[in-house]
Amino acid sequence: MRLQGMAEKRAKKATSEKKAAAGARRKARAPESGESGDVSARVIDAALNLAAERGWRDLSLAEIAAAADLPLSQVYPLFPSKTAILAAYARRLDTAVLTSVDAEAVEGDARERLFEVLMRRFEAMLPHKAAVARIVADLIRDPVMALCAGPSLRRSMACMLEAARLSTSGLRGALRVKALGMIYLATLRVWLDDDSPDMARTMAALDRNLRRAGAVLSCCSRMRKIVPGPGRREAADA
Repeated sequence: MRLQGMAEKRAKKATSEKKAAAGARRKARAPESGESGDVSARVIDAALNLAAERGWRDLSLAEIAAAADLPLSQVYPLFPSKTAILAAYARRLDTAVLTSVDAEAVEGDARERLFEVLMRRFEAMLPHKAAVARIVADLIRDPVMALCAGPSLRRSMACMLEAARLSTSGLRGALRVKALGMIYLATLRVWLDDDSPDMARTMAALDRNLRRAGAVLSCCSRMRKIVPGPGRREAADA
């Protein structure tokens, strides 16, 4: 029932959110002002367009530079690898979500806020869904490339947690980042195959994954109370 309520709420705001998303995408590129910013945007867009057409694994930086109509000597200092381009695209998505949160804050409990933040991220990815699908497929086939993309994913998940007003500090914060990364990747697989106009399957999967993660974390929290850590055990014995 709660998922239905969230879906109805998102449906009612569909028009305003589309306008906000368009504005967010424009503002997301605002920090990339000046010559280097224009180059960055052109390289990211060219890379995504090529990925949608040909896949990601076999693309070269020279081909991406040519597609952006830029000399490699101008591209390489900004993007010495394709991993750097993916990281820049992830930052673009992060900024789009943060901008949308600035315009319209997320509400509800922690799970509802995370649900809304991640759905906004999936919405920001829609214009390049074909490219994301090809990139994900190639990352699955290339563990080394996937490993290189790991730090960028962790930074983005930390950003999403902060957007949902959840701390990423300390051990608990690190665990939250890791857990949210698993939730995001599990939901991403559904999103890639979700052709519904309202992303109903994606919303259902995200809600389910967040609930499961919440149940596991709650269980771990109860276990900590039942089984004290070394310091607390020594204090109890004393």
